[in-house]
Amino acid sequence: MESATVIVAIIATVVVVAGLAQRFGFLAPLALLVVGVGISFVPVIPEPALSSELVLVGLLPPLLYAAAIRTSLVDFRANASPILALSVGLVLFTAVGVGLVTWWALGVPFVVAFALGAVVAPPDAVAASAVGRRIGLPRRIVTILEGESLLNDATALVSLRTASAAIVAAGSVTFASTAVDFGRAVVLGVGFGALVAFGVAFVRRKVTDPVIDTSISFIVPYVAYLPAEHFHGSGVLAVVVAGLVLGHKSPVVQNASSRLSERINWRTIQFILENVVFLMLGMQMRRLVKDALDSGVGLGRLIGICTLVVVTVVVLRPLYVFPFKWVESKLKGGGPQYRPSNSAVISWAGMRGVVTLAAAFALPEETPERPVLVLAAMSVTVGTLLLQGLTLPWLARRLGVRGPDPREDALQEATILQASVAAGLKALEEHDEADEGTIEQLRRRAENRTNIVWERLGQGREDASETPSAAYRRLRMHMLTAEREELLKIRDAGNVDQEVLVHVLAQLDLEESMLDRIEERTDELREDPLLPPERAVDECEHLAAHHDRFVPPLTPHGCQECLELGDTWVHLRLCLDCGHVGCCDSSPNKHANKHFEETGHPVMRSFEPGEAWRWCFVDEQVG
Repeated sequence: MESATVIVAIIATVVVVAGLAQRFGFLAPLALLVVGVGISFVPVIPEPALSSELVLVGLLPPLLYAAAIRTSLVDFRANASPILALSVGLVLFTAVGVGLVTWWALGVPFVVAFALGAVVAPPDAVAASAVGRRIGLPRRIVTILEGESLLNDATALVSLRTASAAIVAAGSVTFASTAVDFGRAVVLGVGFGALVAFGVAFVRRKVTDPVIDTSISFIVPYVAYLPAEHFHGSGVLAVVVAGLVLGHKSPVVQNASSRLSERINWRTIQFILENVVFLMLGMQMRRLVKDALDSGVGLGRLIGICTLVVVTVVVLRPLYVFPFKWVESKLKGGGPQYRPSNSAVISWAGMRGVVTLAAAFALPEETPERPVLVLAAMSVTVGTLLLQGLTLPWLARRLGVRGPDPREDALQEATILQASVAAGLKALEEHDEADEGTIEQLRRRAENRTNIVWERLGQGREDASETPSAAYRRLRMHMLTAEREELLKIRDAGNVDQEVLVHVLAQLDLEESMLDRIEERTDELREDPLLPPERAVDECEHLAAHHDRFVPPLTPHGCQECLELGDTWVHLRLCLDCGHVGCCDSSPNKHANKHFEETGHPVMRSFEPGEAWRWCFVDEQVG
């Protein structure tokens, strides 16, 4: 009962603190860390044990897997160079740098100091993802940070394993032994991860039940991690490889119901585990301080050593990142342009997490000054999370490093959806066995799907009327409420089987959730204007010819034909050849498209406030 009570109390605390943090715009991991530190100094509250085995074997595999299946394998490969440089090179650079400082300050053998360096070297996957996405960093930076934090644990743990073996054997760390251990860990880790991924993918092709499929996903992290660790490979790499491959293959090997079920369940698991980790991390503070003071190191020297290690960890990262990013930009002339502001943000996004503390707990018992080293690792974790986690949003705003514009996202979404719908309509034309009414209904639904996304743009006009999709959502939600009330009356009457009612109610819930999601994404677009796009390197010839062109509108106050007919429109489009103003495809008359068909003028521009995107009718490309 005591253990059950502690578990319930921890989860309840996580839910309350995370909910309040979300409500007031604060980062939940930082709030839980602070709450955990405060709780640790309350004598009546028992301290839950946080061992290295619990974290490295119990919590780390599912946390890594949850992050890996959400990471784009395409983006990961595109940014492989900086990810590998940070996850391998920076970890070793930090381990050696911290080792030298600790060896000088604490007077321990260098192999012991190097072990501490390996412990504090890797930034945390959970912290990087939570902070990066919460404050809205550019997606490439988030991809680099997440990729780094997914792989750097492998480098750090292999280095720690080598150093620990040298401590126990009273030997020394050699380059040859480290290289052999690292090579074996990489080969076996990647091998086991790929083997598990392709094996699970084969099984998933045969499974159609979402419950069974999701249950399989729960054991995947451990099936990849445990064998790899047993054969002295990297369990971290095995889990990451399995997650990346399965996430990439999910649209092919899983049905839609299984993907939705897995996504929802893993989001819940990730929320609970990552927040519980930060709360329990803070709750270790009192015990670690007491153990360090009992070791005989004076309080003043203890504070000095911990502060020195924290400062060293913080300083070493920009000393590595800035030169690397500069060299990378010079070697890749056609790659991303070197931006010191981006390097500054990456340098400051080095928050450590629970793996650092768990690795410190894994130090051999015979390690000299072990309590001091563990407290130093805890100080790095708490210090970087609070110092860098709290100031990173300010730094990003100060340097003008902004995340993706939701309106730009909606523009890209509309473009790729237009392409996919066009492929669907082409496939529909190849199957003529259906009657004309069914084909027309499918064609109308396909066009409505693209119009919904296009209509989310152009919400800046104060006099903008309700779009057709918005009117549909409003009226359909009203209908769903009435339908659900009637179903509840039928249920309470007890005249219909419960299983039938549950099935019908589930259909209403699914439709309502889709409408809610569309409304949420629409609300995101009403705040930020769409910035003028940069010239794309792959623009079609028509967009390139009209890139900087603007012609005066013939009818600035609305659609030319609609004004003559007395009709209404949804959004306006401006022809960049003649200045004709026409209504969009969501409008009843679709005069912009008709103008292209009549004149052949290929490019039109959005004529909505705050929008500067262009559309080529010929190549169906946005610019």
